Amino acid sequence: MLRRRLSLFAGYCVIIGAFVIAGLWGNRAATVFSGNGIKKDTVCFVIDAGHGGIDGGAVSCSGVAESTINLQISLRLRDLLHLLGYDTKMIRTEDVSIYTSGNTIAAKKASDLKERVRIINSTDRAVLLSIHQNHFVDSFYRGGQVFYASTEGSKLLAEAIQNQFVCTINLGSNRKIKPVEGIYIMKHIACPAVLIECGFLSNPEEEFLLRSDDYQKKVCMVISTACSDFLEKMQLDPTVES
Repeated sequence: MLRRRLSLFAGYCVIIGAFVIAGLWGNRAATVFSGNGIKKDTVCFVIDAGHGGIDGGAVSCSGVAESTINLQISLRLRDLLHLLGYDTKMIRTEDVSIYTSGNTIAAKKASDLKERVRIINSTDRAVLLSIHQNHFVDSFYRGGQVFYASTEGSKLLAEAIQNQFVCTINLGSNRKIKPVEGIYIMKHIACPAVLIECGFLSNPEEEFLLRSDDYQKKVCMVISTACSDFLEKMQLDPTVES
């Protein structure tokens, strides 16, 4: 276990350095390392690796299922948040669906969604981070984009994550946050929640990056830094507009 933690720490050091430099340029990317006194036991980040098992999600331009990349990023995000001292809960840690009933694929998918909602809503102090990948018929589009639920704090968290995407790994992107529409999980949870489209699997260059270890670590740094920024703002002013 110690060897694994040391390996994880070493693997993130280069990425951390880049984000600290970005922080010196004027954005808040270094907040997570600044020792700002955030009470890290005030939340539990529930990490939902989208799709899985019978539901592979979108298929990348090189033939990789979205569910695979979602899980890889989610596991890295869990490890990084642990290194930073945060509580986490994973919806899934393997390429599986988590349905509890159903005799057809459609029924199993419906059961899977309900089970995810149950896990999220039964978690005290939950903040949901749902990890997904985007896909479009035109391969031109790229960049991360964050969608937010209607629950208190969701919009503020989405803004923090989107800002980190634009200021670090998606420089020059004009993507904006949007409210979630028609997503079952996001409509039925009671906690702050965001759905993070990390990039476009339909863009060959970005798809190559999304499959790489280094870029996945950068995505996790984007998310974890923004989560720390979000918690700091909520701690300083719990009534801040969400």
